[in-house]
Amino acid sequence: METYPETHLIIRGTEINYLFICPTKLWYFAKGITMEQESEWVDLGKFLHEKSYFGEEKDVKIGMISIDFIKKGDIIEVHEVKKGKSMEKAHEMQALYYLYYLKKLGINAKAILNYPKLRETREITLEGREEEVEKAIEEVEQIKSLSVPPKPVKTKKCKKCAYYELCWV
Repeated sequence: METYPETHLIIRGTEINYLFICPTKLWYFAKGITMEQESEWVDLGKFLHEKSYFGEEKDVKIGMISIDFIKKGDIIEVHEVKKGKSMEKAHEMQALYYLYYLKKLGINAKAILNYPKLRETREITLEGREEEVEKAIEEVEQIKSLSVPPKPVKTKKCKKCAYYELCWV
């Protein structure tokens, strides 16, 4: 895949996350159809994010990405706060995308996934994973370019999804 200069990094971390949760959800979100404001699960996640990690610089926006919070030290730590681990692959890929994005801007960092309800953290580094991120970027771009959403696949995650009614009602 072609290496992007920083001005062409136009994918949001949420889009990478949604790729690994549901391509249909990704398509709707990318087209500006946002249902999250109606979701009690999203509200719970926002509440958890706001009430955790006091004293940290939160909601750091850099270009197209929005990082939950950053800790500065010998190496920059990009932190993502998540409610639970049921979608851990999506969380991991979102964090990897942030590291990839920052690396393209000349910033080396590591990511920490924070699960405050579980009192757990997980460290993620980009080392050896750039190709995986680039493949995900290609998949996101492909889905976003479709004229209609991909056919949804019903899973147990669907019941809690803010887009449930668009797919299944």
